[in-house]
Amino acid sequence: MDHYSKLYINAVRNARQAVVKIDIINSKQSQKQPSHGSGFFFTSDGYLFTNAHVVHGGDRYVLTFSDGTQKSAELTGIDVHTDIAFLKTDASASDFTVLHVAKNEEIQIGLPVLAIGNPYGYEHTVTSEVVSEMGRTLRTQSGRLVENVIHTDAALNPGNSGGPLINLQSQVVGVNTATISGAQGLCFAIHILTASHIGSELIQHGKVRRAYIGVAVQDVHTMHQFIRFHHLKNKSLLFVVNVEPGSPAMQSGIASGDFIVSVNGIAVNGIDHLHRLLDLNAINKEQQIVVMRSNKLLQFNITPKSA
Repeated sequence: MDHYSKLYINAVRNARQAVVKIDIINSKQSQKQPSHGSGFFFTSDGYLFTNAHVVHGGDRYVLTFSDGTQKSAELTGIDVHTDIAFLKTDASASDFTVLHVAKNEEIQIGLPVLAIGNPYGYEHTVTSEVVSEMGRTLRTQSGRLVENVIHTDAALNPGNSGGPLINLQSQVVGVNTATISGAQGLCFAIHILTASHIGSELIQHGKVRRAYIGVAVQDVHTMHQFIRFHHLKNKSLLFVVNVEPGSPAMQSGIASGDFIVSVNGIAVNGIDHLHRLLDLNAINKEQQIVVMRSNKLLQFNITPKSA
């Protein structure tokens, strides 16, 4: 057997006990077959990663280990905006292994990777390919964009979601999350650094903290004359549809009907861009937001809260 084949075999052998099949059971739908997905352990005390869309709709979760044994688990954290969730089981540490995180600088285009999961109920199936692209974005079911998504050619099917994408050292590179329906070779994984950050937030705070200012907005692409007149760098503006009572935005003076132009001098180009500008680091720190109101530019100082 050649050296390269041995690397693949050893990578799967070392990672296999960290991966489980997850049966998602809804007790109110007793006649319906449980759905299933995949997950993998990231701590020795029984926490495992999966996808938020995998566990959605369940009230009971059963894990099937590589040796066929089963254990129950409970949902202890979920973030629909990044499609990450984690479960906790009381299984003994001797029942499973833990996957270690690959170094960020080693996750590059061309890296050989393996996807381990349970497609269509076929347990612990392995597919292999390479990292095709880095830094992609993927819109989750909540409508938000996830940054720094890994695009891979490893074949993913229903049931693979939540399983690990690993390198040949059995280190986890990402959380397999999605395929593009009708397309070939377009499969995606949430970068493990993103997943690790989400897991840390959920464990420490019970939620993922994000900056909240309290506005509902929509993209407006018909303000080109105003943009040219004021020499703005925006491609579009954000129309403030509603301002929540008592929110930081209302307290600062921003009102429904305003158009958000910039944050801290940076032109805002869309809702996703606003989310990036008002990230975790903006919580409890004063931000300068410029809006257009009645064809005039106004600046408001606003301090986002944690949400």
